[in-house]
Amino acid sequence: MRLFLLQILKLIYLRGHMKSLNPKFKLLAVVCLVFSLQACSPPKPGVYKDDQISSGQRSDLHDLNKSALNYIKANSLKELQLMMSKEMLGNSGNEHLVELMSNRLTDNPYDIVEEYYVVGKHKAKDSLAASGTDVNRHVLKLDTSANETYYVFLAPKKSDNKYMISLVFAKLSYGWKITQMDLAEYTINGKTAPELAQLARQEYDKKYLVNAVNNMSLAVKCSNPSVLWAYPDLNANGEFYSKVLDEANKKYRYPMTLEQLPTRPMVLSISMQRNDTWTAPEIWYMTHISIKDTNEVKKENLQIRKLLSKMLPGIDKDNKYVLYDAFNEFPTASKSVDRFEMTASQP
Repeated sequence: MRLFLLQILKLIYLRGHMKSLNPKFKLLAVVCLVFSLQACSPPKPGVYKDDQISSGQRSDLHDLNKSALNYIKANSLKELQLMMSKEMLGNSGNEHLVELMSNRLTDNPYDIVEEYYVVGKHKAKDSLAASGTDVNRHVLKLDTSANETYYVFLAPKKSDNKYMISLVFAKLSYGWKITQMDLAEYTINGKTAPELAQLARQEYDKKYLVNAVNNMSLAVKCSNPSVLWAYPDLNANGEFYSKVLDEANKKYRYPMTLEQLPTRPMVLSISMQRNDTWTAPEIWYMTHISIKDTNEVKKENLQIRKLLSKMLPGIDKDNKYVLYDAFNEFPTASKSVDRFEMTASQP
């Protein structure tokens, strides 16, 4: 419509028909012509983020993104392929990736976290450097030879454990096409990788060694929410993780018999258990009490909780839950072993 109006106005102006038009219409026609010329003029080279993108361009890009998300949510690979670049069509993992993204979009509505409209060609190693001092500052990796590219990063509106969907659209000789798709963990327990690393450092300072190790392990899991999104402090966080993990391995050796209790239960391992809404420490231990005698197992478990809160400072802090799995025989990968599961809710 905008192009059509521009062509008509140009034609009227060039043929001199402006003389016979009403003066008010002449003014309106000239204003429309100027506006149309400005709207259609190519943007200056650069990187435009979020509201830096002109409203008209942003609206068009959002329409493009909505169309792709509709196909992804419907798990309609054939329709989505119409929006893909020729190079993308050859990716063998497209079907599985679209299915995974479809499941995520079905579970939770997604919003745009950040978006970038990049004008000008960039080599694969080009990037937009992280700026500011915010803990979540990150680098945007630019990877396109197109004159215009749109990067959009999306995440669920409501969820503590979020997966990020990343889409890249490039304006090629045959139109706007998807050139890259990605799905990866973005937040765990409502925190990004830098936020989890920051929490782990705070816990380490409080002598909450096990908590620090657990949260650093979670930080690693969501440290790359997109192949195009990079946090600048990964190396420093990796060194810190190695440090606290080494300290924890020296201080706590499993299996660990709790000699202080008369029933002498044995802690086998402490790991992190997750679902879509929370993450919690999970403690596996052997008990000499039959797990069929649930009342006695629960009584012993209360004693174990009190003791471990002293032996493992912080285990009952900064966690919504602590999970306990009691066994009568060693669990193995090759054999199914019965267990009795208990959950301790933390205040």
